[in-house]
Amino acid sequence: MTATETAHPTRAAEVVTDEAGFAALAPAWERLYGRCAAATPFQSHAWLHSWWQSYGRPGRLRLLLVRRGGELVAAAPLMLVRRPVPALVPLGGAISDYADVLLDDADDGPAALALTSALADAARTALIDFREVRPGAAVQRIYDRWPGPRRTVAGSLCLELPAVPMDGLMARLSSNKAQQRVRAKLRKLQSLGVERHTVGPQEVDAALGRLLELHQLQWQDRKVTTEHLQPRFRAHLVRAVGPMVRAGNAAVTEFRIDGEVVAVDLTLLSRSLTGGYLYGAHPSLRARKADVAVMLLDACTEHASGRGTLSLLRGDEPYKHHWRPEPVPNRRLLLARRRTAALLTAARFDAAARQRGREALRGWKERRRC
Repeated sequence: MTATETAHPTRAAEVVTDEAGFAALAPAWERLYGRCAAATPFQSHAWLHSWWQSYGRPGRLRLLLVRRGGELVAAAPLMLVRRPVPALVPLGGAISDYADVLLDDADDGPAALALTSALADAARTALIDFREVRPGAAVQRIYDRWPGPRRTVAGSLCLELPAVPMDGLMARLSSNKAQQRVRAKLRKLQSLGVERHTVGPQEVDAALGRLLELHQLQWQDRKVTTEHLQPRFRAHLVRAVGPMVRAGNAAVTEFRIDGEVVAVDLTLLSRSLTGGYLYGAHPSLRARKADVAVMLLDACTEHASGRGTLSLLRGDEPYKHHWRPEPVPNRRLLLARRRTAALLTAARFDAAARQRGREALRGWKERRRC
């Protein structure tokens, strides 16, 4: 393991920079993940290590770790980027909806202080740029303690529902008529003979293959997120999701009619939330007038019980608003030292320019529809 250590009165901080060291951290990382209530599935070791194998660049890995008596009590999974400014950014990239650090809830104060100190050392030469931070994230405790210049920038919008059974979600609808329509759609799914099957760990790889095939089929001749069709994304999912299913951090559900798989859904799980991440559905379902969104949400609610939030993840798509979700915007937290404050200003201008570009594109699309 390649590491450099930083002295601290009660905590030992280190920086891991090689993939073998990252892989070896799995048991300790997952124990810490289980002790951090704010953690989302995107902070699990299986997700992050697999992401690095697909998307990481040699020499760029920066895992800032804090231990107490040998046990991991804090971790910041980062990588070095050089454009548009030198910065340390969270692992997970664009295919992860939330970024964060891990902090042991039982050792919050000293662990957070030690991790803040380690990040401050790293910030001497690069901006610390936490993107897509959820409200209540563990990294907020770092931000609150930060000794140097810091800024908050708006991130992506996420939509959230309470983690309640389907009947509870229907009660949120605007009228009795709207509730009746959803019940009719559920009866339609029943009349079609749609059966749900939660996939076991040994079946995950094959089920994910079917999910991606159906996902490509459902978006045929329409605009699709092209990354979802790339071999590196497929490899990432196959590596990550099996261990996540075994650990209870993911669930894969197949939907069958007369024994034929017509849809597959991947839901990610943590103590704080349940999130429907990706699905694939055969176009014949819509031809049979099956409401795929209702089908998926009904299945997702079964996994959400006791998890606090049912997240619809990033995106402001109109179909999500049918359920009257709460808008919960992510944030981007920028941390610098005095000598790197200029990088903070440059990153803010870059973020503002991208936001203006997104707003202009959205306005153009709206005008085009008129």
